[in-house]
Amino acid sequence: MIRLKSGKKVIDFHTHFWATRRSGPANHAPHPVHLEYNRERTQRMADEWDFPGPAEPMVDTPEGEDLLIDRWAAEVEKYNLDSVVFLTGSSNEELARVIKKYPGKFHGFAHHKPELPDVVEKFKYAIEELGLSGYKFLGPRVEIDWTDPKLKPLWTYMADRKLPVLIHFGPLGRAGGVIYHKHMNPLTITPIAMEYPDIPFVIPHFGCGYMRELLQLCWSCPNIYVDTSGSNQWMRWEPYPMDLDTAFRKFYETVGPKRIIFGTDSMWFPRGFVYRYLQDQVRSVRYLNLHEEDIEDIFHNNAARLLKIKE
Repeated sequence: MIRLKSGKKVIDFHTHFWATRRSGPANHAPHPVHLEYNRERTQRMADEWDFPGPAEPMVDTPEGEDLLIDRWAAEVEKYNLDSVVFLTGSSNEELARVIKKYPGKFHGFAHHKPELPDVVEKFKYAIEELGLSGYKFLGPRVEIDWTDPKLKPLWTYMADRKLPVLIHFGPLGRAGGVIYHKHMNPLTITPIAMEYPDIPFVIPHFGCGYMRELLQLCWSCPNIYVDTSGSNQWMRWEPYPMDLDTAFRKFYETVGPKRIIFGTDSMWFPRGFVYRYLQDQVRSVRYLNLHEEDIEDIFHNNAARLLKIKE
């Protein structure tokens, strides 16, 4: 089992509590051609990575949800993790119940649409009453402009409390997914990131096809972080050679180890916690001969600092 040489345990900053069915991410019903194309590419990925079986049916009862909570706690123990961050669940209230059952093992982020008229009140409730730790957006699902005056109270509240926000930019889904939107590019958050330097913005998946733009954003704004989560299949679609080692090297050389955060994007069983991703990433940073204190920052310290975990 992977251990940090300091004795600290790994924090996974990017997982999902996939328990109950939510409204699908698509804005319209996919065409059968797209569905078949998605099925074929999903099977191809499963064959490439040797992932176990199809996703198990999601639970729709409190009893089933409790079993899933216990199953996730067992994963944390099995893989010697410090904790995992659930960025989404079926609701903020659900995630609050999840993390309260195993405080310390689990953390949760609020995840509700910023277009809601009571978005600030819902977020304050999630932080102050439910005990959640930050906010998660899907950029290509947000229709309101980041600079809309309606969001100013939200950004101000987050800045005052130095609360992290994780925003997915880049394609959503797999084959037939979202590839075009006004918030596809991480550079769209630049005005807000510059106006609110006390908000830590975490951009996942090494930029998910927008690595150059994310590096530019990191160059301009010191409050931009990158997370390493997922299979990073987007690298295969770049017009130039790209792999995990190259991504780590590029961000380490330009951004430094204090703004790189480990994640897996684990979400469904029987796969559970994707230990394969942790293995690959640890192999990569050790292959690149990173200092041990830098490895500890990436796999523990940076996440602990944003989550305000007391050592």
